[in-house]
Amino acid sequence: MRNLIAAAAAFGFATAATALPAAPPKLLIVISIDQYSSDLFDEYRGQFKGGLARIASGTAFRNGFQSHAATETCPGHATILTGVHPARSGIIANQWVDQSIGRPDKYVYCAEDERVAGSTSSKYTLSAEHLRVPTLGDLMKQRWPTSRNVAVAGKDRSAVMMSGHSADQTWYWDGTRFATSLDRAKAPASVAAINAALAKSIATAREPLTPTPFCAAKATPITVAEHAPVGNGAFARAAGDSKAFRNSPEADGAILALSAALIQEMKLGQGPSPDVIGIGLSATDYVGHYFGTEGQEMCLQLMSLDRDLGDFMRLLDSNRLDYAVVLTADHGGLDLPERARIKGNKDAQRVNPGLAAAEVGKGIAAKLGMTGPTLIGDVSGDIWIDDKVPAANRAKVLDEAIGRYRAHPQVEAVFTRDDIARTAMPTATPDKWSLIQRARASFDPQRSGDFYVILKYGVTPIGHATGAVATHGSPWDYDRRVPILFWRGLASPDPRDEAVETVDIMPTLAALLGIDIAPGQVDGKCLRGILNVVCPTR
Repeated sequence: MRNLIAAAAAFGFATAATALPAAPPKLLIVISIDQYSSDLFDEYRGQFKGGLARIASGTAFRNGFQSHAATETCPGHATILTGVHPARSGIIANQWVDQSIGRPDKYVYCAEDERVAGSTSSKYTLSAEHLRVPTLGDLMKQRWPTSRNVAVAGKDRSAVMMSGHSADQTWYWDGTRFATSLDRAKAPASVAAINAALAKSIATAREPLTPTPFCAAKATPITVAEHAPVGNGAFARAAGDSKAFRNSPEADGAILALSAALIQEMKLGQGPSPDVIGIGLSATDYVGHYFGTEGQEMCLQLMSLDRDLGDFMRLLDSNRLDYAVVLTADHGGLDLPERARIKGNKDAQRVNPGLAAAEVGKGIAAKLGMTGPTLIGDVSGDIWIDDKVPAANRAKVLDEAIGRYRAHPQVEAVFTRDDIARTAMPTATPDKWSLIQRARASFDPQRSGDFYVILKYGVTPIGHATGAVATHGSPWDYDRRVPILFWRGLASPDPRDEAVETVDIMPTLAALLGIDIAPGQVDGKCLRGILNVVCPTR
């Protein structure tokens, strides 16, 4: 997609560059790389030569944390620009169960408005309705009505959770093009141009990418039952295969191309007030899910992203924009267990499909002489007792469910909602949090389940790998630990090892812009010594 990023220059980028001033920047660029763990950051940092190397040359926290237990896309993105954990934002997962809603589908998508007639968790009206707090972009528009709040992402939930309730433009990949939930009549011309270029690109077959020696050394095919081998792919694509496009480095190049074009056409960073654009890069997540995190595919993805980010930043420089960049991730990820075992991790394994809530529920119903379902949920995380269970039997179902899960060799811990609710929010650094404290940061009394199941370290919660071969979502540090990088043109290299949180990003940027955050308004703290930020002393 480098040709698309270069084409964004047609929307008016100048050719000279100047040093950035010491005053607060006029444009904040907040980038989330979906499923970009600190493990990947550490592994590849020495290989980067482009944009990822440049951003990491500023203040680089290698021990950033998505501190909560439910390490999924929606809650992770919601922390970045709100400064609060899921327990306060209300975004506890990508979806949750609400048995009170009057539709057959009781699952609620994190970025839907289920009050809209006909809405379901898979076919919905996109909305920030469930986000209970403002984003930085919302606060900027309250402070400066002329400020622009924009988001571009590979997933709709990423764009919504980064922009919040008062977005000027929100664009996301819908599978075939960039779409929006806002008024398309106000769409910048660059969107149509980028979509036309993408349609032409997808209609044309793509030859395999040529791996560098570093990536070629990772090309070892891994056999996964019920799935084609992974590990040595190079992203060849047949003409018209939009899914293969989404699952490849091309997708992030397209997101950056549209972001660059919108920055130029809307003149972001050139108005009377500071602007913010959230960029959700999703291809690393799709590559991680469908190919794993340690093969040639991930190597090609990250090398391509490094180059594309370098091109993107050079375009911004050429337009003499006064900008700062923050880069982080919504969560990390775990490689597929088949490859992990080859590398010597004998504990890596796939979850037993019998741990699925529906399967455990069947066994409970049979033992208690009940008919109908008893549990709703997945193999781990939040699990709900079905409302159809008579009140007189709910305590028995709960006790039986907890006993069965705790006795399973793949389960590390089970906490009831009462256990979690009684737990105080942690105050220590995130690397010191206990499992129940991590669950507490994801707990919402209105939306969370009746109990929470945590699988053992290294257990992949995918039983049969017919689609995705690897995933995330656990409270373990391979899913929680993410890089948090702050960069501005005048910043000196500042590598940091201390543990910080993604909820610290928003109050730090607010202080950079001079926006006052009241005590207790956010869960995060202003990080001192970042980009000449003066943190509040109270």
